[in-house]
Amino acid sequence: MLAIERFFPSWREFRVHESSPCGRGASVKLRKGCREYIGSHFFPDIPPGQTHASGWRCENLEAMSFPNESFDMVVTQDVMEHIFDPAKAFAEIARTLKPGGSHIFTVPIVRKEKESQVRALRDRNGNVVHLLPENYHGNPIDANGSLVTIDWGYDIVPFIETHSGLLTTLVYFDDLAHGIRAELIEVLISRKLPAYSKLKA
Repeated sequence: MLAIERFFPSWREFRVHESSPCGRGASVKLRKGCREYIGSHFFPDIPPGQTHASGWRCENLEAMSFPNESFDMVVTQDVMEHIFDPAKAFAEIARTLKPGGSHIFTVPIVRKEKESQVRALRDRNGNVVHLLPENYHGNPIDANGSLVTIDWGYDIVPFIETHSGLLTTLVYFDDLAHGIRAELIEVLISRKLPAYSKLKA
């Protein structure tokens, strides 16, 4: 939230999509403060675009139902390490961003300068294949947690550009005035530059 407020002071006027919001922190502030906010989770039992009984919209980041150029900002907090096809997900996020829009997100950069490592993938039949021991993180809608599919390194930055055209800046806050000092606190800001959008058209 500190990154959003510093780099996007007019965020309250934005049309925002947050994937997998939680019930605290930035998710609550965005939901209350944004003029147009849409929160979504992935529910495998209902079609994308429909509203789940919980009140959240169903969306799959790898194949979203939103029209092109729908949002000024997309927010994901510790989501991109759980995606089976991150190339598709980043491309979809770029597709749904307006020219000049941004994807603001956190993801654990556990590999640092080492190459990112795939932990799990799907085979051609959709079955999960584990390449490394299973690892799960908390999930706001599933008590069983979310499987970690990839351990990211700093090479996530060129990966995003290669697969989506978004240009990414990695921001690191070490700010005790805001109570921030820990490992894995990088914030990534990926921008859809208007010039790139014109070239793609």
